[in-house]
Amino acid sequence: MKDNNLLSCEIVHRLRGRIRIKSKAFKFVGKVLKSEIEKQLLQVKYIKSAEINLVTGSILIYFEDISLSDQNLINLIQNTLNAHIFEICKNEKNERASKYVIERKLQEESPREIIQKIATTAGLLAYNIFVKSRNPVTATGLRKFFNYNTLATIGLAMPVLKNGLMSLAKNKRPNADTLSSSAIISSILLGKESAALTIMFLEEVSELLTVYTMEKTRGAIKDMLSVGENYVWKEISEDNVKRVPIEEIQKDDIIVVQTGEKISVDGKIIKGEALIDQSSITGEYMPVKKGEGESVYAGTIIKSGNISILAEKVGDDRTVSRIIKLVEDANSNKADIQNYADTFSAQLIPLNFILAGIVYATTRNIGKAMSMLVIDYSCGIRLSTAVAFSAAINTAAKNGILVKGSNFIEELSKAETVIFDKTGTITEGKPKVQSVEVFGNSVSENEMIALAGAAEEQSSHPLAVAIMSEIKDRGLEIPKHGKIKTIVSRGVEVKVDKTKVVRVGSKKFMLESGIDLNIVADAERGVISRGEIGIYVALDDKIIGIIGVSDPPRENIKKAINRLRNYGVDDIVLLTGDLRQQAETIASRMAIDRYESELMPEDKAKNILKFQSKGSNVIMIGDGVNDAPALSYANVGVALGSTRTDVAMEAADITITQDNPLLVPGVIGLSKNTVKTIKENFAMVIGLNTFALVLGATGILAPIYASVLHNSTTILVVMNSLKLLKYDIKSN
Repeated sequence: MKDNNLLSCEIVHRLRGRIRIKSKAFKFVGKVLKSEIEKQLLQVKYIKSAEINLVTGSILIYFEDISLSDQNLINLIQNTLNAHIFEICKNEKNERASKYVIERKLQEESPREIIQKIATTAGLLAYNIFVKSRNPVTATGLRKFFNYNTLATIGLAMPVLKNGLMSLAKNKRPNADTLSSSAIISSILLGKESAALTIMFLEEVSELLTVYTMEKTRGAIKDMLSVGENYVWKEISEDNVKRVPIEEIQKDDIIVVQTGEKISVDGKIIKGEALIDQSSITGEYMPVKKGEGESVYAGTIIKSGNISILAEKVGDDRTVSRIIKLVEDANSNKADIQNYADTFSAQLIPLNFILAGIVYATTRNIGKAMSMLVIDYSCGIRLSTAVAFSAAINTAAKNGILVKGSNFIEELSKAETVIFDKTGTITEGKPKVQSVEVFGNSVSENEMIALAGAAEEQSSHPLAVAIMSEIKDRGLEIPKHGKIKTIVSRGVEVKVDKTKVVRVGSKKFMLESGIDLNIVADAERGVISRGEIGIYVALDDKIIGIIGVSDPPRENIKKAINRLRNYGVDDIVLLTGDLRQQAETIASRMAIDRYESELMPEDKAKNILKFQSKGSNVIMIGDGVNDAPALSYANVGVALGSTRTDVAMEAADITITQDNPLLVPGVIGLSKNTVKTIKENFAMVIGLNTFALVLGATGILAPIYASVLHNSTTILVVMNSLKLLKYDIKSN
């Protein structure tokens, strides 16, 4: 629910057995959904009738149970609307988009095409200034317009003329191109092709800067999203596999994935079994065993085993294309300040025509009246936001941050509450040895760890990997050992020096093996208090030590949290599915304000709504998949980490593809700088264009110079916005 006010309800009036409740959502339910909601409410036993008014955005309810409180009825309405929230949001976005004037989609033109237009316009303008002006030819009647020079000018102006007329015809309102068209046509009618060409030349220069920014943004996003598995093994026949680019994989193809490889599609296992690291999906770093008929997901990694997968969801390229289009085109993803700029500029366009009429009526001077058409606020105000947001999205993309729309940049600038997931977000999602306790004097600390390594050497379990990593860090040598015996969900045992039995595993494994654990009580409490997982190590029939393993915090996460506070975030919360003790340990170490533990994904989403109901602007930072509901409900959902899946890209509004938490405050700093730049642009556009209008109305400024001043202002705000391309996210 991106608009937390959409479902808010207020009681308009209440009588005995009768109540009218107003909600913004009712204006966007539509006729079909209106009937469906009314029928749904009539199924409630105490409701006699329910009627929605689409115009006023309210519902009138007659009910029998007079003991119902106002809050009971409001909760009923909100729960009913929440079941249809996606359709309501869609209708609201479409309604908002219909209010905007029709503008040319500059991203559909390439810089090369615009440069060609600039060169042609400049050539024709030079001809008019240096050749035609010295050899004037007097033409009358139709010859005045049907000559090569005039027709070429009209041809170059055709995209502007076409869009200006289309806005009047389809949208019943003028746009920036309508004003430009009026000025160009007036210039041609007066025989001043050079004035028309000057207007066109300056507008094209401004367009080139804008399109250049969009082109760089498109390229940066494509480069960022190209990271991942480029080739997979496709099964051609039962005895034949072929290595092919991931782009060639289609639905229902069979791909073969082996130990250590990343799964690149969503699908079902049709052959084999494997131990799969699903931390990108579930947020839990413990791998799971999967076999035939079970589902697997793109972005997960096979720790051991070989499987054949029937592809059900493919097309990373299609995801890339969809996201790029969303970034460039979606009116539904415009920022409020951008919507304000578009609406405000659209409302100012008729003012230019009114001023032109007033000036002509009082002066009878067509030149002064034309100045009113040449100078407009619309173009500069629109570009004040469009180019700034495009430049910000480009800068983010170059730093491995995908922002799906300009509205999310503005929402970030207003951040008040930031919510973190734990596993894979605050922590690395990769367990490490944190503490070592040795009992008795029979072995040293290093010897005990080396013995544990003998039992875990062949395992790909995350806890075994943590022990083996510790052995490498300490430079220890693993003693010679026999065949390793694995007891599923318990532990492992192995013979060392042919006679000594080493057991490594859980407390339950030790007890089942008859190991006395009376001496480990204090060490156990220490491991638990630190939020670690205890790995017990026994030699023969005696416990010799406990190795404490935990998922450590990401590097720089504490620094990132401190920077968030410097940017005005005054409420930092931890929501996790882990046990309370582990959540409490991390929250304490990171100086997090509050935490909630042992939560299911839907519980996290409910917490988001609770914060929003109190008026907080909520940012959710998670791994992008198991936190999908919370990411979707937050004002801005941020997926942090290098693991990228289709689900992650769809669920999150912003995806940070690097394992660097400092990029979170970095992109918030970028958002605040972007909004500041836009406000600077507004001041320049309104100030300079107002000055030019006054000069034009008094006749001090001729139309051609008015055009130069106006378009120079537009170019100035574009150049001011382009400074965001140089913003250093990593140092802010």
